[in-house]
Amino acid sequence: METLNEKAARQQKIMGVLKFVLLVALFICFVFPFVLVVINVFKLKADITLDPLAIIGTTKGFTLENFPNAMAKMNFWSSFGNSACITILSTIFTLLLASMAAYVLVRNNWKACGLLFGLMIASMVIPFQVLMIPLVSLYGGILGLLGHRATLIFLHVGFSLSMATFMFHGAIHTNVPIALEEAARIDGCNRWQTFWQIVFPLLKPTIATVAIIDAMAFWNDYLLPSLVLTKKELYTLPIATQVFYGTFSTDIGLIMAALLLAMLPILILYMFLQRYIVEGVTSGAVK
Repeated sequence: METLNEKAARQQKIMGVLKFVLLVALFICFVFPFVLVVINVFKLKADITLDPLAIIGTTKGFTLENFPNAMAKMNFWSSFGNSACITILSTIFTLLLASMAAYVLVRNNWKACGLLFGLMIASMVIPFQVLMIPLVSLYGGILGLLGHRATLIFLHVGFSLSMATFMFHGAIHTNVPIALEEAARIDGCNRWQTFWQIVFPLLKPTIATVAIIDAMAFWNDYLLPSLVLTKKELYTLPIATQVFYGTFSTDIGLIMAALLLAMLPILILYMFLQRYIVEGVTSGAVK
């Protein structure tokens, strides 16, 4: 007869195998579209249409023609420069403003701080689509500020500030001892020096996490830039890819080449900062 311990061990082993199979299935579902893009980017349109799952095309085999053609058609370097400028500046401003705002909210027991933090949390549940029409009406019809990179940077920072402040708030509250700041004040540091020399360096995991999350959001954003950037020379990479979608025909090879080119910079950034992400997300959750 099977003992209770043996039965429990067998059930635990079966559950472990089922979890592993489920994780593998989910991994394949998530990775398969990316693998499909990588396979088809080196094939011509005819080969993609004929057999999208084939590793090498039958018409011309392995080819790199899609990359230069896509770069020329979408004005790649201009769009890349716009995306890089907007993403870098928006991320830097978000990190600086959110970390300073979180420090003030954590270290002051004013009622206004609690109210402002609550309003920031509440604003996170408002869908962007609700604000689209008022945004275009205000910045375009009344203020006439659409069609400028600075406007898009300002809006990116504004929409991302609540989440970034929330993450910095938890990190400062949990991982930055007040004793360090008191020791700095005894040594003659003012609040400004204490923040930049003591507090800010201790927030590196959270800084890296917020940076990669916001940079990915800014780089891949299509809806907000399409509303703000009304001139073709200001297009970012996601908007520039729309030139490949025609009314009657679409070159899948060029589209995949453009998507891969747009994806690579942010993918490289993620690979360098990925080890900080889990640490940064959990730094404000557990004491």
